[in-house]
Amino acid sequence: MHPLHRPHGVGALVRERESVLHPALLFPLLTQVRVGSVNAPTALSAAASPPWRLARSAWPWRSLTYLLAGLVPAALPMALLIAIELLRPSLTALIGLLLAGLLVVVAAGPLLAGFDRWRLRLVDGRPLPERPPWQLREPGSWREIGYAVLNACVAWWLDLAVIMLTLFPPLLLMSAPLQPDGASAELSAGPWLTVLLFLAGVVLLPLAAHPITAWAGARAAIARAVLSSADTELVEVLRSRERLVDGFDSERRRIERDLHDGAQQRLVALSMTLGMARLRITDDHPAAGLLDQAREQTALAQSELRELIRGVHPQILSDRGLSAAIRDVAGRSPVPVDLDLRLDGRLPVPVEITAYFAVSEALTNLARHSGATSAKVSAQVQSGRLVVEVADDGKGGADPDRGTGLTGLADRTATVGGRLLLASPAGGPTLLRVELPCAR
Repeated sequence: MHPLHRPHGVGALVRERESVLHPALLFPLLTQVRVGSVNAPTALSAAASPPWRLARSAWPWRSLTYLLAGLVPAALPMALLIAIELLRPSLTALIGLLLAGLLVVVAAGPLLAGFDRWRLRLVDGRPLPERPPWQLREPGSWREIGYAVLNACVAWWLDLAVIMLTLFPPLLLMSAPLQPDGASAELSAGPWLTVLLFLAGVVLLPLAAHPITAWAGARAAIARAVLSSADTELVEVLRSRERLVDGFDSERRRIERDLHDGAQQRLVALSMTLGMARLRITDDHPAAGLLDQAREQTALAQSELRELIRGVHPQILSDRGLSAAIRDVAGRSPVPVDLDLRLDGRLPVPVEITAYFAVSEALTNLARHSGATSAKVSAQVQSGRLVVEVADDGKGGADPDRGTGLTGLADRTATVGGRLLLASPAGGPTLLRVELPCAR
């Protein structure tokens, strides 16, 4: 086996693709939510609407509900403050009481984080990525707990301050016509001032919709940034890519069946019909040459269709497994191939498909570009991973940027959680190594 040189080319490409994904994949599609007369995915974007439209929508009410719901987790620290005020404990007891309260808040952290996820739906119509199970050593879990504790102990003060500063002035003005007993108030300046104060409150109250909605949207944006971390979004993107690949593979198998059972059988029937027609005429008949030419073209079309079917999805892979499929593709290679296959039983379908196309692409490339006189393909399962190696004695210098198909192969390998390494120095030899998880 050739020693692995420093991975470059596709190997470096795979590492890059594992860490850097297109930004369009990292964020879910914005879901337009029509609330009243304002179309917006979040309260923060709704706050950019004209004040008169925003005031007629449900966004201010949803935002106010979101902020008021944030006061619910404050019950724990508020109860602690009330207990301290009523009991007036000593310094030692006070420290113990504070520590006990902090432990209670931290222990309730996962529940508080779940509550934050629930109330986020009020002001953010975009779905959050699926939440992974809480784990002690998972940084994301502790980040959620920290955020929940911060909300319960500190952030609710800010929410309450915004609500009071925004709603208290117009509500105070609107209450001017009322005495504590509900009678009409007669201020020293006369009833007209009372009416003006009431009207001023009526005008100012709709204007309070904007700061309430904007603050709730900003708080929700912070919550989304914490509750949907980059790691969680990356997991969701990888799962989405796996579903896409599974869908593509299913479609490829369907196309292969349709071509095999439909077009290929029609070509066989056409070839037989042409043969029967040729037997019915003599060699000196004017149509004899045309029939012979038609049979040759039909045979060529059958051969090309068989190659196309193998490229779409080889039937032998579905029927007999990876070992038989590799032997088949190696037997059709113009370069002699030595096989060392140590595979027992069937592997998961995505793994078999990825490994097969890796070998097929590698053998195609070495036959076209490497100038190799021999090649070797080995495959075996090591520590729960399928390791496939394709080596040749060609001139080396393989570069994925030159359109050899290795870029797509690297993408496919990364999709199933594997990696692809390439050692191809100038002058050769070349070694392609594919490692795929294959837990059964």
